[in-house]
Amino acid sequence: MSAVPEWLQLVIALVVLTGAIVTFIGTVGLVRWASFYQRIHAPTLGSSLGAALILLASSLYSSFALGRPVLHEVLVLFFILVTTPVTLTLLARAALYRDRSEGSAEVPLPPETEPGTDR
Repeated sequence: MSAVPEWLQLVIALVVLTGAIVTFIGTVGLVRWASFYQRIHAPTLGSSLGAALILLASSLYSSFALGRPVLHEVLVLFFILVTTPVTLTLLARAALYRDRSEGSAEVPLPPETEPGTDR
C-alpha cells in the first residue's frame, strides 16, 4: 500500500503531465520557428513553466511519501527561474552583436548610430 493517497497521486500525475506538455510545446516552438530571435523565446518559457510544474509534483510526492516537507525542489526551481532569463538575455545580446557586426539587414541599428538622431 502506498503512503500517498490515490487522489493526490492523480493530482501529481496531472501536474507532471501538464509540465511535460508545456515543455514539449516549447520544444516544438524551437523546431518550427525560423529565426534565432523567435527560437529563443519558446524553449525559455516552456522550460521554466514546465520545470516548475514537474518540480511542484515532485515536491508534493516526496513530502507526502516521507511525511515531512521536502523543499530541495524549491531550490532547484529558484536556480532555473533565475538562470534561464539571464541566459536568454546573454544569448540575444551576443546574437545582436554578431548580426550588427556582420551588417545584417534584418537587425536594426542601435539608436545612437541611426541617421537623423540627435544623440
